[in-house]
Amino acid sequence: MIEDGFGSRPRFECWLGCWNKEPQPVAYSLFFETYSSFLARPTLYLEDIFVLPAFRHRGIGTAMLEHCVGLSRERGCGRMEWTCLDWNTKAQAAYKQFGARQMHEWFLYRLDLLKDAEGINHG
Repeated sequence: MIEDGFGSRPRFECWLGCWNKEPQPVAYSLFFETYSSFLARPTLYLEDIFVLPAFRHRGIGTAMLEHCVGLSRERGCGRMEWTCLDWNTKAQAAYKQFGARQMHEWFLYRLDLLKDAEGINHG
């Protein structure tokens, strides 16, 4: 991940979230740009927002999402996208408050290309 995020050809960006005087970051967001041929503009794809359990319910995740939305606008993106697991209803409710809508006309497909020695899929 170090090479992919911070090497000569970064494949993603990562922002860290800090809380007051905590010595270590307590959250991160990881995202990258894709491209929409429909809009002829970039799309910011949010891969992950994670907040340490002890620091949840303090608005940190919301602030991380707001930051990503702001970056999307600054960069002239036509949209911002992400996925959410079906069981994560708290996140789904938060996304709807942002004005995001769940897509019904598109289906997510995945082709797993990596398997470990035991044949277990990662991804």
